[in-house]
Amino acid sequence: MKEKLKTFFSNKTVRIVCILVAALALILIAWSVFGRGEKTSGKYTQTEREERLSLLLSEISGAGTVRVMISEEEGTPIGAVVVFDGDDAILTRLQLTQVAANVLNLAENCVLVYPSAR
Repeated sequence: MKEKLKTFFSNKTVRIVCILVAALALILIAWSVFGRGEKTSGKYTQTEREERLSLLLSEISGAGTVRVMISEEEGTPIGAVVVFDGDDAILTRLQLTQVAANVLNLAENCVLVYPSAR
């Protein structure tokens, strides 16, 4: 039996085919573990914390409807983006920035405020 295997693997073509099959198997295993990303629809679902902050910010005069996305690292907010569809006034932006920063315990430069494109 050992001799048959030895003679089988002594053929250079057989060794190359075996190496290629093993490499293909490794690639398929790596792809199945690392390559399958979730396909997203482009929609972002707000967390409860973001929804609550959005509702609070919507109460600011001139803000209109507000959406918030909070960036977190190990559960701690490190930044936020606020999008509003109300009046694009300096005072509105300032108030949105200050309230969001205060609620999230962030520096004001970590909160980005933008008017909606709608």
